[in-house]
Amino acid sequence: MFYGEFEHTLDRKGRLIIPSKFRDALKEHYIERFFITRGLDKCLFMLAEDEWKTQEQKFKSMSFTKSESRRFNRLYFSGAGEMIPDKQGRILIPPYLKEYADIKKDVYIIGVSNRIEIWSRELWKDYYSTSRDSFEEVAEKLIELE
Repeated sequence: MFYGEFEHTLDRKGRLIIPSKFRDALKEHYIERFFITRGLDKCLFMLAEDEWKTQEQKFKSMSFTKSESRRFNRLYFSGAGEMIPDKQGRILIPPYLKEYADIKKDVYIIGVSNRIEIWSRELWKDYYSTSRDSFEEVAEKLIELE
């Protein structure tokens, strides 16, 4: 549902405009609400409400007696915020999430199929430059084509 890479800038009030391509996908799938939380690799994850509920069920089923499960769930869910874009397609990212993802002003918004990732411009450029050369190698390890 979400595909592509877009460079954006937070406005003077700290709001982020969701790319029009993603806003169109939200309308097409009747999605009005989503959740944003701490992601992996120092980015933010943004999930539509249905996808959020699917993830929540999966993570809730992890054993709370394991310290790794507790730690992950605490950080993932305590960072979560419910979002409804305004009429211009803008959201306000909470300060603690901007701090976590090292977001100051310039961001990349990445479509990763069932989720949107929000990266600080610098962290995305670093991640992309260090990962692109191993793309084929990783594909060979993970994907079996028949």
